[in-house]
Amino acid sequence: MVLGADSQIQDSAVCLLQASSTDVDEHCAGLGRWRLSYDQISAGAFRGSFTQLSLPHLEVFREITSQQVRQYGQLGADSFGIGLPWHGDGEVSCNGTRASGARVLASIDAEIDMCTPRAFELRGIVASTMLIAELAARLDIELPRAVWHQLRVIEMAEAPVARLRAHLAAIQEMIATAPEGFNDPVARQALEDALLVEIMDMLPTARPSDPGRSASARKRTVDRARELMHGNGDRSLSLLEVCKAAGASPRKLGYCFQEVLGTSPMHYWRAMRLNRVRRDLKRAGGTDSSVYDIAVQHGFWHFSQFSLDYKRHFSEKPSETLRRARRAA
Repeated sequence: MVLGADSQIQDSAVCLLQASSTDVDEHCAGLGRWRLSYDQISAGAFRGSFTQLSLPHLEVFREITSQQVRQYGQLGADSFGIGLPWHGDGEVSCNGTRASGARVLASIDAEIDMCTPRAFELRGIVASTMLIAELAARLDIELPRAVWHQLRVIEMAEAPVARLRAHLAAIQEMIATAPEGFNDPVARQALEDALLVEIMDMLPTARPSDPGRSASARKRTVDRARELMHGNGDRSLSLLEVCKAAGASPRKLGYCFQEVLGTSPMHYWRAMRLNRVRRDLKRAGGTDSSVYDIAVQHGFWHFSQFSLDYKRHFSEKPSETLRRARRAA
């Protein structure tokens, strides 16, 4: 057994969490103990699902999102996470690096900040950092230090990654066809041990993917611009002001955003502000605030254009969002 004879195994009933949503914020609320926030970047109706199987010391998850989203926050304190991109219309963007092939997403006690493409599926495992560190010490495995406190794209040997993929595929098939099979404590422990064996086999081959000097510079430019976009207080900056403060021409900033996030600065900024308006509309159910009042607060001065943009982005009118919030208040 990977955990060792002195480990205490809990025989508590298996916990299977399954949630689906047509709203990106509701989707986040169904992510269990994870403290993540999502902003919908691409336009269109959102569909999301999340499945999590809780084993004694591991959580196995599967997430599907229909739209391009920015994900940020934490998996939880003292968390080790490893994720394998499964399907999607494009690649995951993480710290200026794209994940594909034998590359995986890994974080140890880290903040999450990444952009995922449309029609995206991610499968993976979350465990405590203490557990992974303990097992690595027992097996004399040196954890890649560059992964600590920062979400990174990691390159690993193809064989253990393929075996982990096979395990995750079998788990989802069993959840769909015979979930009662996870009620057996012996079967759950055998599954957890098998997953930990593959993780321990992967880690010695892990090396952070090097995005290169130019990619790192593009990432710094995008980070500076996003910092200005997200932290401009009550006043809405112009794109030219953002370019000036970030030290990049509009053309250069556009190239950096496309390479790092897969979208343009203007589209990204408009999407972020539309997400803020939507959240404020949801919270305005018990107030006298109008759609116009809230839209203006986020820099939308052309109301008819705002309404068109909002409906295109979320597949509903802003007045419908506010009306639903007032019915629920």
